[in-house]
Amino acid sequence: MTEFTKKNTYNYYLPEELIAQNPAEPRDGAKLLVFDRKTKQIEDKIFRDIIDYLKPGDVIVLNNSRVIPARIFGIKEQTGAHIEVLLQKRIDLTDWEIIAKPFKRLKIGTIVKFNDELSMRVDQLLSDGVCRVKFIFNGRFEEILDKIGSMPLPPYISEKLKNREDYQTVYSKIEGSSAAPTAGLHWTKELLQKVKEKGVEVLEVMLHVGLGTFRPVKEDDILNHQMHSEYYEISNEVAERINLAKKEGRRVIACGTTSVRVLESAAVSKGIIKAHSGDTQIFIYPPFDFKIVDGLITNFHLPESTLMMLVSAFETVNDIKIIYNYAVEKKYRFFSFGDAMLLL
Repeated sequence: MTEFTKKNTYNYYLPEELIAQNPAEPRDGAKLLVFDRKTKQIEDKIFRDIIDYLKPGDVIVLNNSRVIPARIFGIKEQTGAHIEVLLQKRIDLTDWEIIAKPFKRLKIGTIVKFNDELSMRVDQLLSDGVCRVKFIFNGRFEEILDKIGSMPLPPYISEKLKNREDYQTVYSKIEGSSAAPTAGLHWTKELLQKVKEKGVEVLEVMLHVGLGTFRPVKEDDILNHQMHSEYYEISNEVAERINLAKKEGRRVIACGTTSVRVLESAAVSKGIIKAHSGDTQIFIYPPFDFKIVDGLITNFHLPESTLMMLVSAFETVNDIKIIYNYAVEKKYRFFSFGDAMLLL
């Protein structure tokens, strides 16, 4: 193992009280830490100040995936045992990968009933509590889910969500995520309009965020970690606009690690990207040769997580540790509903 492949390289101290339990109000009123990699200087700003760091011609890439109410509760038909289900990844019209709790109560062929309109059959038992199942339903699956499901907030958020839209970006469109692309939660429609009026190009890609994004890295050597798979799409038009920006020397700034995963998964060479739809298991950790992304808007991530490894690859491990220690000292709010940082 090298320093970069040791899990504990990406650890840091975080007081529990700094884990944000509620979203910022207003959205663009969250704190923004700005780090300049050339000068190593840190500035404390408010998210709406981000416009001052953007230049005409810059490209911001957003992930327009929308979170579904992916947590549902059912009863095992044979015994009446209670089962919690988290929808992880859609395979087709009826088949999904799900995370079930308690996993040990399920066997191949087990039927779980959620209400009179919806039940599921377990078809495969995979690892880490993941199953492949077939849903049986009367009516439209999405409408049933909307009635009985709840938002799958991450386990470190104990407060109840007051409004489902608080866990959606203002530009979310395509349903399918089990977790929000949280760096985008800070944008308002008004701020995005001001950014566009400044001459910044705002483009959208799509990656359905799976619950694997919260799965801890258990292996001491991160190379042994099984990266989760997520479905993404980037259109011909968006790929062409990004290629033009790179050719003209304009900056491409990803909003969130999910947008980074799309852009770097679809890259074919330095500065060139292609339209694509399909799954990605890209694992970004230091050292990594970023082919498309020049800047990153992101939140503060869990210690020893794959997202912590990604941001450490974008900067350096030492710089990220300096940034995170500073953020703890200045009492920034961490994780999904927390504050943001801008890395340029």
